[in-house]
Amino acid sequence: MDVVNLENKKVGSVDLNDSVFGAEVNFPLVHQVIKAQLANRRQGTAKTKTKSEIRGGGRKPFRQKGTGNARQGSTRSPLMPGGGQNFGPQPRSYEQATPKEMMRGALRSALSDRVAAKRLLVVEAFDLKSAKTKVLNEILSTKFSVEKALIVDDENRALELSGRNLKNVKVLRSEGVNVYDVVRYDWVLFSKKAVKGVEARLAVAE
Repeated sequence: MDVVNLENKKVGSVDLNDSVFGAEVNFPLVHQVIKAQLANRRQGTAKTKTKSEIRGGGRKPFRQKGTGNARQGSTRSPLMPGGGQNFGPQPRSYEQATPKEMMRGALRSALSDRVAAKRLLVVEAFDLKSAKTKVLNEILSTKFSVEKALIVDDENRALELSGRNLKNVKVLRSEGVNVYDVVRYDWVLFSKKAVKGVEARLAVAE
């Protein structure tokens, strides 16, 4: 694959590992891992009170017979306004355990799909002189003509600060690349160094 600089001009090439960037795309696996990833982000703190948890309601609201109303024993019944709720949400864990090899396989599929769609670019280095959001935005929109992009690099403080306030841009380190973000963003931009880091993490031993 061609390697470009921040002017989007070719400055070299890089050999991508076929087991990482040229794997067969397994869409059901990608879908399963994304569902698990999003489920694991849920807090599970929704909570409603049952009849026994609501204060009051000890007195019978009206007599048993003669009123024409349905018989009631408590104003905190789920049948009464202000009463408890039956079968409402309770605190729970939504976590889904996913084997590590499944997550790695899904990430290989997602990256390979981006390469096949020609939506992955390799940049020589993101050498920003200072942390300026405007500068990074101009590079992406003017030089690369991309709007919604995931940028992957090794530790690069200037890049991270420049990209954190852009709505459609996310900056990750190579160890933080995940399936959901690769699929969510239209373009994926790797630094040359980050490519090696991801390959070391995902490459299949022959």
